[in-house]
Amino acid sequence: MKVIILAVVLVVVGTFGSLLVFSSSSVLTIHPDVKVVGLATPVSVQIANPHGVRRVEAYLEQNGTRYPLLDQSSTAHRIFWRRNQPAQTLSFEAGKNKAPNVREGEARVIVESTADDFRGSTDTASIPVKVVLAPPRVTADDQQHYINQGGMELAVMTPGGSWNEAGVKVGKYSFRSFPLPGRPDQRFAMFAYPWDLAEDVVPMVYARNQAGTEATARFWFKLFPKKFRVRDLPIDDKFIEKVVNGIDPDGTKAPGPDMLSRFLKMNGEMRRQNNQQLADLRVKTEEKILWNGPFLHWGKEESMFADVRNYIYNGKKVDQQVHLGFDLSDTLNAPVHVANDGRVVYASDLGIYGNCVVVDHGYGLQSIYGHMNRIDVKVGDRVTKNQSLGVAGATGMAGGVHVHFSMQIDGVQINPREWWDEHWIHDRIMSKLDPNAPKQDSTPVETSSAKARPAKHHKRK
Repeated sequence: MKVIILAVVLVVVGTFGSLLVFSSSSVLTIHPDVKVVGLATPVSVQIANPHGVRRVEAYLEQNGTRYPLLDQSSTAHRIFWRRNQPAQTLSFEAGKNKAPNVREGEARVIVESTADDFRGSTDTASIPVKVVLAPPRVTADDQQHYINQGGMELAVMTPGGSWNEAGVKVGKYSFRSFPLPGRPDQRFAMFAYPWDLAEDVVPMVYARNQAGTEATARFWFKLFPKKFRVRDLPIDDKFIEKVVNGIDPDGTKAPGPDMLSRFLKMNGEMRRQNNQQLADLRVKTEEKILWNGPFLHWGKEESMFADVRNYIYNGKKVDQQVHLGFDLSDTLNAPVHVANDGRVVYASDLGIYGNCVVVDHGYGLQSIYGHMNRIDVKVGDRVTKNQSLGVAGATGMAGGVHVHFSMQIDGVQINPREWWDEHWIHDRIMSKLDPNAPKQDSTPVETSSAKARPAKHHKRK
């Protein structure tokens, strides 16, 4: 009998010992981007445990006091636990809405999870955060802003309260601001009204704090809508083979079953990738004016900004894309002159643009030169207006020798025509950046106000 009892005891002890041994800990990972919390800041945490978890709690801890943010429980499986459970991601809010007594300052977000097995170990993860509760404020200038669709403008704003970012929003696009010369309390943003936006989009200035709280204000503006050309562009096998073999000779960048499908992949997918690469160059800008006077215009205009092209192959439309720039015809081996003073931020192959150079002119304004046969500058070079960047060619998606010329403001491509006009540059840009000019009033404008306020006897610029 004693032997039986001892055997039972050993089995029980062994069973529970095994349950303890094979119980597991949890791995918790709080999303690393959460560094500031405000009124209601979303937080996500990933919890990995092969047996799952039966309870998760989250807190905002400040000065030794814990404020509950989350308490989630499920049925426990202490002995007949589950196996091979996938990691789960939980989301919750942290901030004053959940913790009314929290104050501005340092704090921590803490997450605790209890494993769903025999041992039920509790594991913890935490991250330091800064609590920011003061809201931002922003007021806009009282100037009149005349904007061409596809073109750009400049607005002045005065941010206040708690803010770390300010600029102009136009629909889905955002344009950052810079300190206004001679006016440290004010900022300015050069912004576009992109070609692809509807006519009823309302630009506005904004200010945002570290917690993501945003304030906005409208300003007076008048939009001049533009109709962009739609053109049929016939393509044949000879052109397709030239483009495909020139851009992707080994078939690794745009694979496909035939030349036409590879061409269409380049014309669509690669075009979007290349335009994003150009947009990403926005961060490579100097916070000062590098340009000097109007930008140079050369060559005959073969294609216009934002031309909508229908690609016709064997009498059928096979694609439609938008051409964001001017095609300026030139002759083989002719030099490509930089349109204004600046600094080279890109000088290499760029897919459909072939050999491409991008020059920064300051404050997010950049010019783009594509299809070059040869590049004679390198990244970091200072260039002066009319200096040669290299030689014109027909690289990339070009049917003949020409220069693809475009400009962008803060990563959004715009119609260069405005920057060829000395009067436009003075009236719309330089006069507002003159540190000796009278201070521009910034007055609050309700976000429910009309698209344009009555004019104050200003003449159109």
